[in-house]
Amino acid sequence: MDRSEEVDNRAESQKGSRDFRNGVITGGLVTALLLVSIYAGGTAYRMYKVREARADVTESDESVVNTDTLQKMKLIEDAIANYYYYEDDISYEELQDGIYKGMVNSLGDPYSEYYSREELEEVMSSNMGISYGIGAYISINKQMNMAMISGVMEESPAQESGLREGDIIYEVDGESTQGMSLTQVVSRVKGKENTNVHLTIYRENENDLLEIDIKRAKRLEVTTVDYGMLEDTDQLGYLRIREFDAVTVDQFTEAMAELRGQGMKGMVLDLRSNPGGDLAAVVDIARKILPEGLIVYTEDKTGRRKEYTGDGKRELDIPLVVLVNEYSASASEILAGAIQDYNKGTLVGTTTYGKGIVQQIQKLDDGTALKLTISAYYTPSGRNIHGIGIEPDIELEYDYEASENEGTDNQVEKAIEILEGKTE
Repeated sequence: MDRSEEVDNRAESQKGSRDFRNGVITGGLVTALLLVSIYAGGTAYRMYKVREARADVTESDESVVNTDTLQKMKLIEDAIANYYYYEDDISYEELQDGIYKGMVNSLGDPYSEYYSREELEEVMSSNMGISYGIGAYISINKQMNMAMISGVMEESPAQESGLREGDIIYEVDGESTQGMSLTQVVSRVKGKENTNVHLTIYRENENDLLEIDIKRAKRLEVTTVDYGMLEDTDQLGYLRIREFDAVTVDQFTEAMAELRGQGMKGMVLDLRSNPGGDLAAVVDIARKILPEGLIVYTEDKTGRRKEYTGDGKRELDIPLVVLVNEYSASASEILAGAIQDYNKGTLVGTTTYGKGIVQQIQKLDDGTALKLTISAYYTPSGRNIHGIGIEPDIELEYDYEASENEGTDNQVEKAIEILEGKTE
């Protein structure tokens, strides 16, 4: 999630009017600065601190950390030190991180991860709306099990290099992304300002893989919300949420205030390719749309239930269409599912990703952390959409050919048609 270095100038441009032509933004667009997306299909999380494990581990039949495993780890360490050809390239810290990552990877859960100090710092910075990199949103294509470009920022290194939404990142600096977590891909794409990253890209309808070198941009503040009035419509607004970070709530509030100030009579809420994000952020935004009642609830392994509700005092009072696709995941599915359950808007597009579980980051005293799946979430009507996704009310595949050749967006056009029928 991650353009131009003129942060102040771009922020100032948010005050002007915005026009959209044929569903495509044409001027004064508020665009995101965060350079790569960090959420593995969307991660709703909280932070809390866990005491560092003691060195004098008490052996237990129930513990994998016992005398036998410690002895075996020592044997492996000695073998690497004595025989591994590239020994000088491996640090003790890398070996230690490998042990911890391997333990979490053994869970077989693609959403649970061990974070090194550097990885945790990047995760936290991105959630607070600060990052740097190439100017593209990244998610995981679950069919290919590879990283994918889910959005490209205007005037960014990614756009200048020719990257497009839907491109599959086959390799980063010669290393395949297949099977990597999103955090691992992001950590390889990001880097110091003005350094290069080499991406090998698979693009549909291209005969050969594309080899692209991109110079990384400077650290910038993130905008996760794009908005404006749709041109040639009767005061219809458009608002796209790229992902749900801590900064998203205020950006959403500002966008809604400006759209209402321009006389918005109906709204297109675009959640396409939104990989998710912070649970608290999506709940706060849902409170600005939904009537009084349940927004979402979670259940942990013991069956303990936690509910998130809204008071309905800021319920949206205009017709709404929500755009979703197969890359709308996690937190975006929470919002879309609740809107659908309350019949608060019409969902248009394709069935969503299907991530109905919640992760929590548990920070360790040494500056590292664990991200573990801790619960499942359910829509207000009791649906758990994990592995299933949310079916839109109107199924409509995105017309990539028309977008490429004519610059049109058939899903936005359908949304306009629906809203115009409700605002006449």
